[in-house]
Amino acid sequence: MSATVRQFDHAPYQHVITADVRAVVEQAVAVDCTVFYPCGGGQMGDTGMLRDEAGRSMPVVDTVKGEQGLIWHRLDGDAPAVGARVELELDWARRYRLMQMHTAMHLLSVAVPFPVTGGQMTPDKGRLDFDVAGDALDKEAITERINDWITEDLPVSVEWITAEALAANPELVKTVGVAPPTNGGQVRLVRIGEIDRQPCGGTHVARTGEIAPITVKSIKNRGARNRRITLEWQPIGEGGTS
Repeated sequence: MSATVRQFDHAPYQHVITADVRAVVEQAVAVDCTVFYPCGGGQMGDTGMLRDEAGRSMPVVDTVKGEQGLIWHRLDGDAPAVGARVELELDWARRYRLMQMHTAMHLLSVAVPFPVTGGQMTPDKGRLDFDVAGDALDKEAITERINDWITEDLPVSVEWITAEALAANPELVKTVGVAPPTNGGQVRLVRIGEIDRQPCGGTHVARTGEIAPITVKSIKNRGARNRRITLEWQPIGEGGTS
C-alpha cells in the first residue's frame, strides 16, 4: 500500500481535500491524500470533519502517523468503508494558530542559539527546551528580538535537500537526539528570510508578519543544563484560503 500523499507539505493553506479511503481500523481511516497534519515534531495532529457520499459528517478528533507512510484520521463515529470517496475539511482556525505558533518556535530557536532538547505547542502557547549551561537568559530581550522579526514580515519558504546533503551540513540540525524527518531520502527544510534554515516537517505561515506579537511567559530551570522557555500570544485571525 502506497503512502498517504502529504498535501500539507507544499500547500499548508489548503483547507479541504477529496480523497479515497485506503484502509480502516476501528474508528480510524487512512486515505490516499490529505491536508491533515499528523501529530509529530511537537505539533499537534489536526482535527476537523470527514464527510462521505451518503451525506454523513464525522468529526476527525486526531490525526496520527502509521506504518508504510500512512496517515490515520481518528473519527468520532463509524468509519466509511475502504474505497469510499470522502471529503476532509480542517478545523482551519485551529490549524492556522498552530502554523503561527510553529513558526514562532523557529524564531525562538534563533533568538536562543543553543541546542534544542524538546518542544511542544498548542494553538495558544508553545515551549522549547534548550541545553544551556550557566547562561542567563533575558525574557524581555528574547521577546523583543522575536517581535522585531515578526514586524519585519520575513518570508517563510520550504526547500528539499538529500539526506546526504544534510549529513554534510550538520549545523542545520538544532535538535538533540531526534533525527530530522525524511521522505524518500529527502529532507524538508524551512527557511525564514536569511535568519534561519532548519529541517522541519511541520506546517508554517508564509510570512512572519502573520504571527501576533508574542511574549516570553517564563524561563524555567528543568535540570542543571535544561532551560524551558514558554511563549504565549493572542491569535490575529484566520488567514489563507482553501
